[in-house]
Parts: sequence; structure tokens; C-alpha cells
Amino acid sequence: MAATDETYAARLGVTEGEVVQEIGWDDDADATISEAIEDAIGSPLLDEDSTELCDTILLWHRDEDGDLVDSLVDAIRNLGDGGRIWLLTPGTGQQGGVHAGVISESAQLAGLVQTKADRFGQWQGSLLTAPAGRK
Repeated sequence: MAATDETYAARLGVTEGEVVQEIGWDDDADATISEAIEDAIGSPLLDEDSTELCDTILLWHRDEDGDLVDSLVDAIRNLGDGGRIWLLTPGTGQQGGVHAGVISESAQLAGLVQTKADRFGQWQGSLLTAPAGRK
């Protein structure tokens, strides 16, 4: 595993044995991020059709993918207690980018809170969690 891969997995907070689902992957997504997670958890990522409860959901979303609130509400269905969603959107200036204000408002409308933001190559990551006591 390359140093960047280890850094991606550590920054995403995924560890061995966790269940991670990937939603919205397309040809423009960064496979390095997905592979780093698979290496860290020791198993393949679940695809978007899975109904298994997850520790982490990796949600790739572009502006043209439709309503972000709807995407987040759909993703929450598979989120286990204490789970988190890493929303990955194209970075600033990239085609399909999502404005930070839209991310914040959409998270709030979906019942989530943005707790962290980080950059992963060409993608902007937003860590979204359910407020304590809520899901």
C-alpha cells in the first residue's frame, strides 16, 4: 500500500473489520480512495444496492447527480448506530462541484451534521454524522 493510500484510509477514519458502502461511484471517481479503504478494512466495499448496515458510507456526489438531500436521506437508511457518511464532491473549480453552503444546508435538512472537511486529491470530503441521540 502506498503512503498516500494509508493517509487516505487514516484520514477517512476507516479501520480493519468495518463495513463500508460506496454509493455514486462513476468513472470520474478516484479509485485510489476506494482501494485505500478496501485495503484498510480488509474486504471489498459494498455496492450501492446493498441493504447491510454500515459503519461508513462513501457517497460520491456531483451537482448534476440530483438533489443532495435526497441522496443523503437514501444513504442514511444503511447507516448503523454511530456510523458516518463521507460525502465526496468534486473540488472547487471542478466540473460538478457542490458549493459548501449547499452541503451544509443539505446535511442539516437530512438530519446530519458536518463535523470535518478534508481534501482527497481532486475531491472534497465532508464528514457527516447524526447528532448524538438521533439517527
